[in-house]
Amino acid sequence: MSQQENPVIETAAGAVRGLRDEAGELYRAIPYAAAPIGPGRFTAPEPHPGWSGVRDGTQPSPTAPQPTRDFGRLDMTPYFGPGWVPGEEYLTLDVRTPAADAGNRPVMVFVHGGGFVTGSTRAALYDGSAFARDGIVLVTVNYRLGIPGFLALEGAPDNRGLLDVLAALRWVRDSIAAFGGDPGNVTVFGQSAGATLTCALLAMPEAAGLFRRAIVQSGNGTGAFTPEQAHRVTTAAAAALGTEPTAAAFGEISDERFLEILPALSGLDLRTATAADPLAGLSPFSLVLPVQPAGSLVSDVDLLIGTNTEEGRLYVVPQGKPDAAADQLGELLFGAGTAEMAQAHGEIGRTYVYSFSYRSTALDGRLGAAHTVELPFVFDLADEPWLHGDTGLLGPDAAPAGLAAEVHGAWVAFARTGEPGWAEAEPHRFG
Repeated sequence: MSQQENPVIETAAGAVRGLRDEAGELYRAIPYAAAPIGPGRFTAPEPHPGWSGVRDGTQPSPTAPQPTRDFGRLDMTPYFGPGWVPGEEYLTLDVRTPAADAGNRPVMVFVHGGGFVTGSTRAALYDGSAFARDGIVLVTVNYRLGIPGFLALEGAPDNRGLLDVLAALRWVRDSIAAFGGDPGNVTVFGQSAGATLTCALLAMPEAAGLFRRAIVQSGNGTGAFTPEQAHRVTTAAAAALGTEPTAAAFGEISDERFLEILPALSGLDLRTATAADPLAGLSPFSLVLPVQPAGSLVSDVDLLIGTNTEEGRLYVVPQGKPDAAADQLGELLFGAGTAEMAQAHGEIGRTYVYSFSYRSTALDGRLGAAHTVELPFVFDLADEPWLHGDTGLLGPDAAPAGLAAEVHGAWVAFARTGEPGWAEAEPHRFG
């Protein structure tokens, strides 16, 4: 297909050329904020200055600086994507739509996971073709990660990665109608770290009115670091870099150097007299908040929230650790915080709870209903060959007939109506 045949959309910042295919239209790498360069990596996101001519939206975006992560024999590249693809302009989003017309369709905005240090819109699992097929406009978002995104620094706003997501939601409010979406019917949904960010949005007065519904997949409504815990990480990072713990000092240091010192931040003891480490040492970065999201909710939007039944197995099975540690780890990382979030939100708004129990047969059948296993079903990709085989996320066995349609259908129904297909008082089990 020639460029002339590809669709062109006018946005407030400039024109964007996308791709038209059997699933509809796809517009990639659209900036929602100015590029975070040098000291700008540690400021709140700024409006994009715009561009002249027609911007190429047919190619994927650069990604936030990030390390590679090893899960042994388990192939997690569909989840993490290709890693760091350097380029200054990575505060971007992708839009997959049935058609950029006056359709006024429900919008879903996906916030990826990756432990606050990895992930991007390039991950194969986040292909939105099935959502477009079912009449949804899907937006996937890149945000700052690691030190630029979440390290607490004097002279910088906290939670810059979260502020990026907030800026992306404002872009959706202002621009999504041009892509056939309804800015008054937006569902923000996230998984893992992205789900914890979604919890935080529910506690942010600044997010009011930007979305109507939220889905929290394997997140943690009590997963934020206290300021004291964050200070320990900042102190360790500054020591490893040999500099002062200020935004001005860190703004002079390269992203490559930030990645080099990440191993020095692993294994920090973040337990304090008043708080445990909510991430159990798996990541030195999280939100930094004085009060957990579950304890400071301000949004009564409709909420769909749940976990997988064997979350912790992702962190023990590929590493050859004893399975016995998995249940406790999963409860600490996701179970308890999800339950507290569901209870707190149930007091102010409609709240639907799910549990995902399908057991992947990966890694000799031991991976089970681990963290991330629900994603191929949410995105209706469970039959894709690259998710199967002994090292694929879903293992050598075929996915159960109808499960992806059931899970994906519940997400679509919730985005359309606020009801996933079961009563609030009856937690639903998938698989």
